[in-house]
Amino acid sequence: MLYHLTTQPSVLARRNKSKNRQSPNLGRDRQNREPKRRFILFCEGENTEPQYFNALKWIHTDALIRVEIVPGVGVPMTIAEKAIERAKFENLGRSRGVNDSFEENDQIWAIFDRDEHPNFSDSVNDCTQNGIKVGRSNPCFELWLILHEQDFDAYQDRLQVQKKLGELRPEYKMHSAKVPDCKEMVTRVEKAEQRSKKQLEDRQKDGNPYGNPSTTVGLLTRAIREAGELSSP
Repeated sequence: MLYHLTTQPSVLARRNKSKNRQSPNLGRDRQNREPKRRFILFCEGENTEPQYFNALKWIHTDALIRVEIVPGVGVPMTIAEKAIERAKFENLGRSRGVNDSFEENDQIWAIFDRDEHPNFSDSVNDCTQNGIKVGRSNPCFELWLILHEQDFDAYQDRLQVQKKLGELRPEYKMHSAKVPDCKEMVTRVEKAEQRSKKQLEDRQKDGNPYGNPSTTVGLLTRAIREAGELSSP
């Protein structure tokens, strides 16, 4: 009878071994998990860009990231000025020890098109000098969306690019507020990043890194994805 009521030594040994094996792993997971990261995005557009980045957030619902979108800011120079102003405000809050102020791994991005805008290069330089990252597209943001569907390396103006997107995504209407199904498109964001990287490499070879077509929005989406992966349990 006593034999049946008493746990066998081999069973106790296995249990203790299991506990010793699990505890350190849980501690390491908590230590290795990255703190919450924040991305503040200043966008040129009022519809397409915000809806795209809001859709991208759905991929990381379990990740400790926060994406704040400021839509319809204006032309590149205005966007650069607003982003720089925000960065100075956030850094001032950090120096004063204000909660939720700008942290070391947080990022502010200015997202704008080359198109026919004036002061484009100056806007990029001003952002870079002030620690603002730039998601620039030449000729326009719709180029980045096309790369979710296929390779694209043709020199075309904004209207031609928007027309091409409409052919690939019939729900998109270039002269209205109707945008593509962004939640469906972002499932292929990594493929778009690969295509945009190749595009940028080709423009570098051409000696025209800002040339048409090219976009650096893939650098932003990759940063958001990586932040989500680092912060996830």
